[in-house]
Amino acid sequence: MFNRTFGYILVAALAAGLGLVAAHHFLGRDGAPAATALRTATLLPQPRELPAFNLRQSDGTPLVPGELAGHWTLAFLGFTFCPDVCPTTLAQLSQAQKQWEALPEATRPRVLFVSVDPERDTPAKAGEYAHAFHPDTLAATADVPALEKFATSLGFVFMKVPGKNIEQNPNDYSVDHSANIALLDPQGRLAGLIRPPFQPQAIADDLARLSGADHAP
Repeated sequence: MFNRTFGYILVAALAAGLGLVAAHHFLGRDGAPAATALRTATLLPQPRELPAFNLRQSDGTPLVPGELAGHWTLAFLGFTFCPDVCPTTLAQLSQAQKQWEALPEATRPRVLFVSVDPERDTPAKAGEYAHAFHPDTLAATADVPALEKFATSLGFVFMKVPGKNIEQNPNDYSVDHSANIALLDPQGRLAGLIRPPFQPQAIADDLARLSGADHAP
């Protein structure tokens, strides 16, 4: 079962304060963008370490913080039954990924799709869904407590929303979730955010620039 109390609290907090939180964390002290050279990604003044997490990748192997080291990674929450936001976002990210294919594998940016619907999405199903957009996309999921912990560390939220026929059909529900993309640096730290509407060319340019110019701890 999804923790509804958790969801309600976080969604309320998101609605009330996200703008102020984003302004505090993603703008410099003088209110200017932290990285004016980037086209669409907004960087934190200082990258933030993520607490320990343990997700399950589509191939059955664990996804832990060390697995994300060495590459810039774009992390996105979603679910395979998502009617619009998820497929649109993954399609846009795949356009950026195609432009990174010429980059060396050792520095090539990565995309991570995390399903927040473990009742219907096994790791394998999440992987099949994500790979249909681009074969290099990483996919993972976990039980709800682990997903809540991971989402919160990124400043994201999600919540199960029952449909009208949930009592007759247990699968009659959707999942509301944050639509932003988290930017993780090569040390696996939260480094920034990309907000919709997404611009594939701008995302491709920003990540190519970061991947070629910044690997320092």
